[in-house]
Amino acid sequence: MEKDKELEGLILKYTAALKTLETEISILLQDYEYKNNYNPVEHIKSRLKSYDSASKKLISKGYEVNTTNIEKHVHDMVGLRIVCSFLSDVYEIVKIIENSDQITVHDKEDYITNPKDTGYSSYHLNVYIPVYLIDGVELVEAEIQIRTVAMDFWASLDHKITYKFKGEIPEEIKDEMHKCAEDIHALDQKMLTLNKEMQIIKEDQEII
Repeated sequence: MEKDKELEGLILKYTAALKTLETEISILLQDYEYKNNYNPVEHIKSRLKSYDSASKKLISKGYEVNTTNIEKHVHDMVGLRIVCSFLSDVYEIVKIIENSDQITVHDKEDYITNPKDTGYSSYHLNVYIPVYLIDGVELVEAEIQIRTVAMDFWASLDHKITYKFKGEIPEEIKDEMHKCAEDIHALDQKMLTLNKEMQIIKEDQEII
């Protein structure tokens, strides 16, 4: 009974953190769009990791399953994914979040500059979100992933393909997925270049 109460309280905090994070990100992006006349975001997804998923993660790391270890060792219970149009937008959004007074960035991983061995690319921010409770303010951890549409497409298919295999993934599949990741990166770079060229043409037309 006591464990159920602890879990209920933990879920309450994570749920509140997710709502707070969604609201703050929404406000920041609306302000950015207002000031720049440009919306860099295609879509945003959010989720709260289930207790079962958190338990499996703890077990895989060799930890006992309890609320203390969930808070201490599962850093992505609260997750937000921001999908952008262009590569430059990713880094612009990182700056926006880093400058927020409500979101505290405590760790970041640039898997775009340094992709994982699988070919996975994305920008990860581990942040703290203030949750205002009756007993005071608590900082709750969350993970924000920022990526382009192309990166999101690859990651989604990689997840589906990977989960079809119960054992070790065949090397030929790994190699092909890695090649696809390289193609995705090249596409992002090409689209970024095209966008810059279009901006120059637009500015020249406005001058004329």
